[in-house]
Amino acid sequence: MLPLWYEGCMAAPKRLGAPVTSSSNQTFRDLLEAAPDGILVVADDGAIVLANARCCNLFGYDTADLVGKQIEALVPSAARGGHGQKRDGYFADPHMRPMGTGLNLECVRADGSLLPVEISLSPFTYESKRCAIAIVRDVTEARGLARELKRTIEELKRSNGELERFAYVASHDLQEPLRMVGGYVQLLKRRFAPKVDAEAGEYIDFAVDGVKRMQALINDLLAYSRVTGKAQTLTQVPLDAVRDQALANLAQSIADSGAAVTSDPLPTVLGDRGQLVQLLQNLIGNALKFHLPGAKPVVHLAAVPDGAGWRLTVRDNGIGIDPQYADKIFVIFQRLHAREAYPGTGIGLALCKRIAERHGGAIWFEPAPGQGTKFHVTLRTQEL
Repeated sequence: MLPLWYEGCMAAPKRLGAPVTSSSNQTFRDLLEAAPDGILVVADDGAIVLANARCCNLFGYDTADLVGKQIEALVPSAARGGHGQKRDGYFADPHMRPMGTGLNLECVRADGSLLPVEISLSPFTYESKRCAIAIVRDVTEARGLARELKRTIEELKRSNGELERFAYVASHDLQEPLRMVGGYVQLLKRRFAPKVDAEAGEYIDFAVDGVKRMQALINDLLAYSRVTGKAQTLTQVPLDAVRDQALANLAQSIADSGAAVTSDPLPTVLGDRGQLVQLLQNLIGNALKFHLPGAKPVVHLAAVPDGAGWRLTVRDNGIGIDPQYADKIFVIFQRLHAREAYPGTGIGLALCKRIAERHGGAIWFEPAPGQGTKFHVTLRTQEL
């Protein structure tokens, strides 16, 4: 779009019905020279009648060489043939046209090289001539960044594809030998338990535990990799039903810990039902696991409107999280406690973050060590 001072400069003579004086003409030229973009004034017959220094510099011309040329001299040869017709069409219905973002326009410089540009047009009367004022912006750097961004996105897609394939191999080919090792170690324990001493029995238990932890880690990695790779199309999902499914999945843990889980009515959001169940299951499961010694877990779910969506909150009365770990807890494999104190693979909250971001939202917590934790997740109700 044209800056306001351009519009005022163009509109004032026409609105007042007064001729352009030499004084106002000079003021106009001074304004053109002060502009950060290249500016051309082109008559309806295609002749360039004005060009500021920035424009001449962009195209590699002296002002005297550029003014008086036909605008088609700046048009690439492949598009030059039909440009006159397009110019006539514009002047038949002159109107303000904003920058042509996404059109991949190019102009020819004096040395024959091509210059990537964006151009905005606006009708303008100059010295009683029907003209168009064109603002020309060099987008060489912007297009280079766009190409680099495209390459980065393609590389990320390739990398994510490789991660998904790795997860598939891990979930099938790697788990099979693990099951075999675990099975044989347990068979050794059952068959030879009376014949081995306590220390050997302890070593066997360590081996079995290691196999189980490796299987859990592989399963969590598979879930993490599939958040975007095998995700379902987002649909309208009632969070009340998601909560009920998560609680059903955690029924044994809730019963074992004697936890009290309560909830306000929850809204319907745009999401992947399976991933949202995983999200709530992980957050509630963490509240059950990280409870204060001697205290029964208390968990409450609530939601409040938040912009174009909702902010879901899971509050607990557990051990809390120190503020210094605000960035660390959502990083894959990061643990704040020894495995002996609190079991797990260190993937749960990283998975929650990945799910929240896949849904166009965010996740964070309010730290209060020793006083419980509030986890917040923003979710949308419609596509952006």
